[in-house]
Amino acid sequence: MNYLKKIGLNSKKASKNLSNCNPKKINSVLKEFSKLLQSNKNQIIRQNKKDLKKAKRKNLIDRLMLNEERINSMIFTINQIIKLKNPIGKVLEKWKRPNKLNIKKISTPIGVIGVIYESRPNVTSDVASLCLKSKNCVILRGGSEAFHTNKILSDLFRKSLSKNNLDKNCVQFIDRKDRKIVNYLLSGMSNFIDVIVPRGGKNLVKKVQKFSKVHTIGHLEGICHIYLDSNSSFVMANKIILNAKMRRTSICGALETLLIHEKLFKKPMGKLLINSLINSGCEVRVDKKINKLYDNKLKMAKEKDWGTEYLDSILSIKTVRNVHEAISHILKYGTMHTDSIITNNKKTAEIFFNEVNSAIAMQNVSTQFADGGEFGFGGEIGISTNKLPPRGPVGINQLTSYKYIVTGEGIIRK
Repeated sequence: MNYLKKIGLNSKKASKNLSNCNPKKINSVLKEFSKLLQSNKNQIIRQNKKDLKKAKRKNLIDRLMLNEERINSMIFTINQIIKLKNPIGKVLEKWKRPNKLNIKKISTPIGVIGVIYESRPNVTSDVASLCLKSKNCVILRGGSEAFHTNKILSDLFRKSLSKNNLDKNCVQFIDRKDRKIVNYLLSGMSNFIDVIVPRGGKNLVKKVQKFSKVHTIGHLEGICHIYLDSNSSFVMANKIILNAKMRRTSICGALETLLIHEKLFKKPMGKLLINSLINSGCEVRVDKKINKLYDNKLKMAKEKDWGTEYLDSILSIKTVRNVHEAISHILKYGTMHTDSIITNNKKTAEIFFNEVNSAIAMQNVSTQFADGGEFGFGGEIGISTNKLPPRGPVGINQLTSYKYIVTGEGIIRK
């Protein structure tokens, strides 16, 4: 496709110039973008309403919606990214060999990053800012459901680049809705794109795995678990679980399955927790043991529930005999995103940390903290569920590669 090839050529050209750009100029672009978001709030919200009119599902509306509070949150994220140190050109390691070779490992930009994402328009702002800060060019392919919002945000970013005499093609937005675009982006752009980042559901990830001819930083589903151990308090557990599930149900760090030690149902604590969830407006889907305690009046969890990312006010709940059974469940149904244990027993927590394969493992913490901003990264391009690095929240330091610089005084190998 000539349209995409032109975008690819523009990115490669912009990438060469960006690699030598002064970090102060990059911060000036980000400051300008922050100002433009502030002064164009009404216009952004108007464009967002065009997208919201077409949205039907409740969880999609929540992911799509931009209001003043969320735009302020985007501005806050940009300002946090501005404060971060330049990640490029850092000496990561250095050493001297017995033969007097001097070796340095230096951080470098990746080059051109392609990001395919769905629903959440704040991704446009976050990704563009993080990529520029790490001296990477980015090609954005947002979901058609957020087209108008993504378009105005990318236009404002490009305006900020031009105002600071930087190539506006450091950030490019694919403004065509043809679905074949994604296939070609994955299969026909390997000469232009160095890394692809998919941010979306299972179908998008499958498509990327099938078609992509370049390396991907995978962001699979967020089937996040909490294991509630017998050694835990009701007050802390109730606070964490309600927050993990109900604070924002549509984000990838939202709790989807709760595993409860069976001993807690021999005490009031087990039922009190489930009642608390129901009273908060959460639909619970439970196993036979729990349902028996409720005279079989609750909805039974089916096999597919254990592997479902609801992104809604729905939670599957299961009893387990111990931490090992909880871990086995997570290894079978989890997506290596974020899993948490609630316990006051250090040894049990250590078993959990050592045996789960999650990119983010937590103790006594809400899974909603699975976020680059909360990790102090300024923001994130996504949560990587890859086994190979980068893993977890991908911020500016994870958007880098490296090279070795080797120097000497006329050294030859014998």
